[in-house]
Amino acid sequence: MKIALGQMRVADDWQQNLASIGDLAGRAVDEGARLLVLPEGIIARDPDDPDLPRRAAQPVDGPFVSGLRDLSERHGLAIAGTVHVPDQGKAINAHVVIDRGDLIARYDKLHLYDAFASLESDHVVPGDEVPPIVRIDDFAFGLMTCYDVRFPELARALAVAGADALLLPAAWVRGPLKEDHWRVMVTARAVENTVYLIGVGEISARNIGRSLVVDPLGVTIAAGAEQPTLLVASLDRRRIEEARSSLPVLQNRRFGTPVLGRHRSSEAVR
Repeated sequence: MKIALGQMRVADDWQQNLASIGDLAGRAVDEGARLLVLPEGIIARDPDDPDLPRRAAQPVDGPFVSGLRDLSERHGLAIAGTVHVPDQGKAINAHVVIDRGDLIARYDKLHLYDAFASLESDHVVPGDEVPPIVRIDDFAFGLMTCYDVRFPELARALAVAGADALLLPAAWVRGPLKEDHWRVMVTARAVENTVYLIGVGEISARNIGRSLVVDPLGVTIAAGAEQPTLLVASLDRRRIEEARSSLPVLQNRRFGTPVLGRHRSSEAVR
């Protein structure tokens, strides 16, 4: 399966962002991609205004997600990324997956970025359910969001549940060694679970971009820098089978995976 990573600079206006995503979707289809993965918080963002995503939040049946569904249906393309949804006076950071116009999965971010002097919980309500496994054609995808990558038990739970690849929209904040953290942890989550890891970063004065795809044996097969770009990579089921044959970590593990919360089927989206 060919996938595309839409590394973009998210503007403070949802209509401008939807237009940018429309351009990325058209280019992805021209490249033969079946899935377009976008960054975190794609409705609206301002590096100087951390509360903007909450104020700009829309319900999943609002105009922004409806626009994504139209793009998906028009291009016959699956689209994944996170949007902020109003909740309890704050917002939920919802990772949505849309395929051919249908909203097929939603995962509400479990681990909020309360670290490195940031407090995402000031503006966002955490989810409490393990992400679903989403099937697109013959690949099974597990859903994660940004800071989730620092919690290996979540990636392991998804791999044990049958994920071939993990989708990781992000808005990774700059800082000392932070680019190294991003690269190391994306690679580690791929290798320790013998899955593809698709990390897509937002670009701004605050966020690093640096999107990348790492294969099940830790090889980086696509990578971006700090400018807007469309990356294309191929996921190969034979590579997963070879990795799990030579490195059977999922089979060899001796301890069970902790239950992280209630599991919601990808059919139970709202």
